[in-house]
Amino acid sequence: MSLMAGQCLAVQGPSGAGKSTLLNLIAGFLSACSGEIGWLTDGSLIRWNSLLPWQRPVTTVFQEHNLFEHLPLWANIGMGLHPGLKLNGAQRQQIEQVLDDVGLAGMADRLPGALSGGQRQRVALARAWLRQKPLLLLDEPFTGLDVHTREQMWAGVKRQCAAGVAVLLVSHDSEDLDALADKRLRLEKGMLVAS
Repeated sequence: MSLMAGQCLAVQGPSGAGKSTLLNLIAGFLSACSGEIGWLTDGSLIRWNSLLPWQRPVTTVFQEHNLFEHLPLWANIGMGLHPGLKLNGAQRQQIEQVLDDVGLAGMADRLPGALSGGQRQRVALARAWLRQKPLLLLDEPFTGLDVHTREQMWAGVKRQCAAGVAVLLVSHDSEDLDALADKRLRLEKGMLVAS
């Protein structure tokens, strides 16, 4: 499997086929038994198999959103910029802007517990977009969103691709795939096949 900068590759497959496992292997949360995972830069392959998750140029949005319940939204998003939340004025402006981009303007001081599931999804997407890593892994990122909000989030993913970010999208929703995917693969019995 290969994915170019600025491209959106969709991976489909039945439940239990290994789609989330594939994302976890790429992100480094699971170790591969065989094969190579890497990034081609300036003609040379940088192998990731021995890199820890935080050393990989990857951002992942999981189905569970992974928000810190005790931190307000600005801090949940700011963690993507600096884990210690030592943010400068420009970074705080970026947080305000991305909250506006995902339709959550004015909610920076709210806690995740005060949000709906769809709002929590948008916070996770906002954090991922601000990290600006070259590879964005999305695991069913739009499931709790209404049609209008989903279209707004598709536009955000398209902006990421236009900025050169490679996106690997796992989704069961054909509308997500039709809106975003440049290329599709199917995961069947542990093997990726053309869709």
